[in-house]
Amino acid sequence: MGVVTVGRPPGLSVRLKLTLSYAGFLLLAGALLLVAVGAFLLRQGWLQTNEAGAVRETPGTLFVRGFAPTAAAVVVFLLVFGLLGGWVLAGRMLAPLDRITHATRTAATGSLSCRIRMPGRRDEFRELADAFDMMLAQLEAHIAEQRRFAANASHELRTPLAISKTLIDVARADPHHDTGELLERLHTVNRRAIDLTEALLLLSRANQRSFTREHVDLSLLAEEAAETLHPLAAKHGVTLETSGDVAPTSGSPALLRQLATNLVHNAIVHNLPERGTVRVHTGVRPHTTVLTVENTGEQLTPHLVATFTEPFQRGTERIHTDQAGVGLGLAIVKTVTEAHAGTLTLTPRVGGGLRITVELPAATGG
Repeated sequence: MGVVTVGRPPGLSVRLKLTLSYAGFLLLAGALLLVAVGAFLLRQGWLQTNEAGAVRETPGTLFVRGFAPTAAAVVVFLLVFGLLGGWVLAGRMLAPLDRITHATRTAATGSLSCRIRMPGRRDEFRELADAFDMMLAQLEAHIAEQRRFAANASHELRTPLAISKTLIDVARADPHHDTGELLERLHTVNRRAIDLTEALLLLSRANQRSFTREHVDLSLLAEEAAETLHPLAAKHGVTLETSGDVAPTSGSPALLRQLATNLVHNAIVHNLPERGTVRVHTGVRPHTTVLTVENTGEQLTPHLVATFTEPFQRGTERIHTDQAGVGLGLAIVKTVTEAHAGTLTLTPRVGGGLRITVELPAATGG
């Protein structure tokens, strides 16, 4: 991949412009100084007039005439000195830009691992180089994450398609196979593929932040999610508790409803085998609205918890459960939270289980 250049006519380099600026300034300052000296000598009466008013030469006049060649030589010297000195100084001042330009061209070829690592004390060039390094690091991490996501999504989508193909091949090879069982399994596999596709579309929509903001009470969405998932909680033997105050915020009701639903669903499914508990709480803090969902469950480590918001990451034994989903539940929660300028915090509970806190900007008006 080559470097794309803008079709502009070539011009003077910045170094040459600075050199000419330095030389011009030095030449102008020298010329003004010489003019000031000449004016001072004239005002001191070095040129005198006779009684008729005619100007006559004096020793001072001769001095001024002799001063002119010297002044011209000084001007020439200042011009040469300004050009040479300006060229050297401009080169030293612009040297950091050469490192930045080299790193930019390297990054443009697709090598995002390069860094400027500008030495020396902090100045404008150092701040620019550090900001560029930070941008490259974030871009490299983002692209790596997107590549992992694309690979995982391809794998997840290929799995149900491969299963469907296998089931159909088996049915074709055995015409007397139980079609009822085949249709049921195909329905399950197809449902999983549809759920995954819808989750990917929802994730893409949240990433693009293409939604209209409305006034939302997060407590109502949390109660709605808990009520909807109450049968699932009863099936898993999980006690579902909701509490808290009105939690006003601004955002997409559909996305925030999905956020609350995913959190409650995740807390129910990944819980103790029996007599588990899920607590949903909403509240307000200065300038923020908070939704907290915590559940009992197995003992988790901070390192494992840190991977839960990655797409298609379901933990150690989560992927084998019947309600494991498509592995995008918490990834969608993270994306929706970031799309609403909020923060998502996952913390292992001391007695086992997980506490998830979503903090969103509070609504500015009712």
